[in-house]
Amino acid sequence: MEHQLSIYNTLKRKKELFVPINSPHVGMYVCGPTVYGDPHLGHARPAITFDILFRYLTFLGYKVRYVRNITDVGHLEHDADEGEDKIEKKARLEELEPMEIVQYYTLRYHAAMNALNVLPPSIEPHASGHIIEQENFVKKILANGFAYESNGSVYFDIEAYSKKHNYGELSGRNVEDMLSTTRDLDGQTEKHHSADFALWKKASPEHIMHWPSPWSEGFPGWHLECSAMGTKYLGEEFDIHGGGLDLLFPHHECEIAQSVAALGHETVHYWMHNNMITINGTKMGKSLGNFITLEEFFKGSNKALTQAYAPMTIRFFILQAQYRNTVDFSNEALQASEKALARLTEAVKNIERITPAEKTTVEISDLRAKCSEAMNDDLNTPIVISHLFDATKSINSILAGKDSITQGDLDELKSVFHTFMFEILGLKEEETATANNAETFDKVVDLLLDLRKDAKTNKDWGTADKIRNSMSEMGFEVKDGKDGTEWKLNK
Repeated sequence: MEHQLSIYNTLKRKKELFVPINSPHVGMYVCGPTVYGDPHLGHARPAITFDILFRYLTFLGYKVRYVRNITDVGHLEHDADEGEDKIEKKARLEELEPMEIVQYYTLRYHAAMNALNVLPPSIEPHASGHIIEQENFVKKILANGFAYESNGSVYFDIEAYSKKHNYGELSGRNVEDMLSTTRDLDGQTEKHHSADFALWKKASPEHIMHWPSPWSEGFPGWHLECSAMGTKYLGEEFDIHGGGLDLLFPHHECEIAQSVAALGHETVHYWMHNNMITINGTKMGKSLGNFITLEEFFKGSNKALTQAYAPMTIRFFILQAQYRNTVDFSNEALQASEKALARLTEAVKNIERITPAEKTTVEISDLRAKCSEAMNDDLNTPIVISHLFDATKSINSILAGKDSITQGDLDELKSVFHTFMFEILGLKEEETATANNAETFDKVVDLLLDLRKDAKTNKDWGTADKIRNSMSEMGFEVKDGKDGTEWKLNK
């Protein structure tokens, strides 16, 4: 079983390319959010990671069915089996119906994803809309002898399963150690072992969301939804299943066990996990109380932030690390990302200012191949970005008159930047108030430079120097060249 996806190795070997090699179809399932609060930076990482994979597979010519679920029932507060349902708790606190909470925060999640230029999935199923499918999954597991009923709840039997299959294969857990440290029932718990997990929970009288079943009026366990919805929309075997590294155990490990217990075989060909976002080395998340919502980033309204950050700055910040590596938040890192993205955006604009020549004296012939190789090497987005920065140096050298480029190579340069920066990395120019007023802003700056030019023509050096010095104090960099005066605003 191949647990981790490497596009480069898979394409290179032509071995088990997600589905049979001659098929243009790829099925991809990603664990989406539990919608009980505003989306935060931790939500952005998996969304952007799998957006990149979705974009790149589509670019390679595959027809991708991308399923990303919405958890709106069964995700309990303390762990997978105990505590109050997170949606219900929010509903009680705000005196709303649970589905009002779901609708409100789902819309806010969608708005945040749209701001980050994350493409919508092909299908976005809700756990609460697939209760029948989940009940049918439980029936199969019970019929195959890998679950038991206890006081109206149904639990997966880890010990029975491990006698025939390898529970812990994905995460590397030792099931014997897990079982040896668990308590027997002895009237203290409904489970045979504490490692057993809920497939169906009997609802307490105060529980708001519950459905009829052969075992009790209750609700499905959290792990069950992905097994049921993944196989419903992608079939009993599909290609890629992904999510955050924190889902590897127990969530994805339990999914594998459920699917094997119900169907007799594993359903997923490749597992893919993005690493965490940290603050000072500590995981960012709601449970730890150290998260910053995306809206706070966009508005700069959190006390941990020194300024507002545009959505594309957040996206670029995340893309500067390979998805398997951690990303540590700091204002300094975000400010560096903001400046770096501005440089790349400026490079794209500068390409349009280049006048083609009869020969090319910069090395850009292998730029596309280098960027493709980086993407094929397990979506190595920081290497793609580094190649684009190398090309930026060539663009600046051409504009400075030190190098030249032919029309054909210039068209290729434009195409590579458009393909990798916009289509695959998913970056775009921000639609901000500043951007909307950019034309007026540029005209004002050009007016000042025209006044300075007139002053120099009239040999009024004092006025010319005063305009330049004043612009410099405001953050403008003004350069006089043989082709005229250039300027840019340093942030």
